[in-house]
Amino acid sequence: MKLSALNLYLKDILQPARFNDYCPNGLQVEGKSEIQRIVTGVTASQALIDAAVKRNADAILVHHGYFWRGEPPEIVGIKKQRIQTLLQHDINLFAYHLPLDAHPQFGNNVMLGQQLGFDIEAWLDDKQMIAKATLAQPLSIEQLSLYVAERLGRVPQIIPSTRSLIKTVAWCTGAAQQYIDVAIAAEVDLFISGEISEQTVHAVRESNTAYMAAGHHATERYGIQALGVHLANQFGLSHEFVDIDNPV
Repeated sequence: MKLSALNLYLKDILQPARFNDYCPNGLQVEGKSEIQRIVTGVTASQALIDAAVKRNADAILVHHGYFWRGEPPEIVGIKKQRIQTLLQHDINLFAYHLPLDAHPQFGNNVMLGQQLGFDIEAWLDDKQMIAKATLAQPLSIEQLSLYVAERLGRVPQIIPSTRSLIKTVAWCTGAAQQYIDVAIAAEVDLFISGEISEQTVHAVRESNTAYMAAGHHATERYGIQALGVHLANQFGLSHEFVDIDNPV
């Protein structure tokens, strides 16, 4: 497959122009013009790049790429080493941040819901980032924590509320803890995201909405995998998801 064709296809289905993001979305580092093998991962770390090199990948697709707003622009140190490896091996790097979070088919939030068996019944925001579901059976937050740990392979951190049972759940993957205010306003029993902040605890204590931090990395593994599988099926490409462990 031609690089130009893949680039256009990803722009068409992910529509990055819709988002005022913190980083450029799309092709961030250009490599070879023919693509047969792709590797997907959450973050374009050196470990992921090295894994792609070992697999003779032509392109890497990630959720967290480079050139974030506010970061130093100089290509030195860790950034230099990562980009140098990509260029030395002629590997393309694609990164999609908010467009992947919000995608209705491959999005991180849609895919996390599927992984947890939650049927999305509503979106609590206009970008379709904060999903809401009603559990088939009410559970205590401790029971739900055990279930989430089993499904994601990571024990979440929980901040319980005064409610003894959880019936309604809202979620947004990654560093979305600030959206707990939206969940509180919607009067859901539990809000799940990837990370927790100091002020999150106080928001829970002063409301009836509990909180679960299920891991930034752990909650965002599924969208990029789904996108890679789709590309492989659509264009006959070889695809492998490489999960670089991250405790956050």
